[in-house]
Amino acid sequence: MASIHIDPARVIAPVDPRIYSGFTEHMGRCIYGGIYEPENPNGLSDPKTGWRLDVMDVLKELKVPIVRYPGGNFVSSYRWQDGIGPKELRPRRPELAWLSEESNQFGTDEFIAWCRALGTEPYICLNMGTGTLEDALAWLEYCNSSANTYYANLRRKNGHEEPYKVKYWALGNEVWGPWQVGQMESQDYAKKAYQWAKALKLLDPTIELISCGETGFADWDRVTLRKLAPVVDYHSIHIYTVSEGKHAVNAMGPAAAEKALDITKSLIDLAKIEGGLEKDITVCFDEWNVWDPVRAPGEKGAEEHYDLSDAIAVASWLNVFVRKADIVKIACIAQSVNVISPIITSPQGLFKQTTFYPLHLFTNLMRGLSLNVHVNSPSYEGPTVPTWIKQLDKYEPESSKLTKFIDVSAVYVADAKEVRVAVVNRHDTEDFTVAFVFARNADVEGQVKVYEVWGEQLGFSNGFDGEQVKTVEKTVSWEGQYLLKKHSFQVLVFKLK
Repeated sequence: MASIHIDPARVIAPVDPRIYSGFTEHMGRCIYGGIYEPENPNGLSDPKTGWRLDVMDVLKELKVPIVRYPGGNFVSSYRWQDGIGPKELRPRRPELAWLSEESNQFGTDEFIAWCRALGTEPYICLNMGTGTLEDALAWLEYCNSSANTYYANLRRKNGHEEPYKVKYWALGNEVWGPWQVGQMESQDYAKKAYQWAKALKLLDPTIELISCGETGFADWDRVTLRKLAPVVDYHSIHIYTVSEGKHAVNAMGPAAAEKALDITKSLIDLAKIEGGLEKDITVCFDEWNVWDPVRAPGEKGAEEHYDLSDAIAVASWLNVFVRKADIVKIACIAQSVNVISPIITSPQGLFKQTTFYPLHLFTNLMRGLSLNVHVNSPSYEGPTVPTWIKQLDKYEPESSKLTKFIDVSAVYVADAKEVRVAVVNRHDTEDFTVAFVFARNADVEGQVKVYEVWGEQLGFSNGFDGEQVKTVEKTVSWEGQYLLKKHSFQVLVFKLK
């Protein structure tokens, strides 16, 4: 029998709520027609601000701590000055990342105001493609300065007297990628970003800077961390997983992120050792999701229509972040609305995709102290994407394999005296009866609350005509084991006596 062994004393680290953050890019219908639709014909938008109020209400359910903006690839040819001031004077520009046009009707001031209304912290990514250090310093001054200087006064002139105090600033986006305007070699980027970081922190020493990493397991990450570790607070990595039409490939894909975090942690340690540094540097995993760019091309808006298999993959992604609470402190699902998103809108309304429900359960329940859980489970031995998941897992002991069918994370919530266990059965055809074995110091009560995301078929999906996949809540009498349905996700909430 498969088993899950839980000891509330075996704490990894506190789960940082910022792992449940979001991302809004000027791409497809994320901004225009997503969070902002001033001319909505059905009264769904605020008549003063143009914000879609139904979208804001659903995002509030996700308790989003941080939202990244304005990109993404978009930022590498974005001139932030075009998006401030009177809207009728804002220029319309060609947009190079997704081969569209940018109206600039939604810009910095609108984004900050939207974040304040949502109750989230803004996170701005700087343009290191066509942008200059002078542009970056001007943007920071506009947002954060209280001085009697040009861009601070321009913010005041635009109706915003008090500084925005934007805390998080990224030094470019995917500068390593051939698709990126202003692509650079790692050494060139590192030298440039180092100088930018010095200047930005001279202007505002309170900000926190994020270096542009790659996947966490690339030489780019080693080179950039070695140079930038003295001046940054986080290292960014991006990974997307795909299914290629196979559920097991989809569900096991997040194992790549787990290995990436292990490697990134070692690269950070190496940079700190070589630099003689005594400071915290952690991972900002600020783009992650299931995305097949063949199925949902970016230049066509990347509107994925997710099914139950994708929800299982997203739950496995989130398990990784909880298990790696010691190193990953920020993670941004890409993206928050319409574009490879858990929320899809139309002028008439919206619906929650299958992937909304695991994200909703994690952000609302899986906060607290991450626990080091031991899992005995059969493992998957078929093909994986990337292929090295299977290859590396071959030499792992059974207790450490990343491709177990039973995928688990757990938290201890001291105030509630609860152990909450997120469990994914990634097998496409087999149910598992799983024993939950608690340490002697953890005596659980006889009733257990269960939140389950499941459907009879992996192809089940949601749409404007209804939901085939959603969360079902139930209470069960506890007898020490639980039946995990095939291709299911659940959070079990145990009360300690």
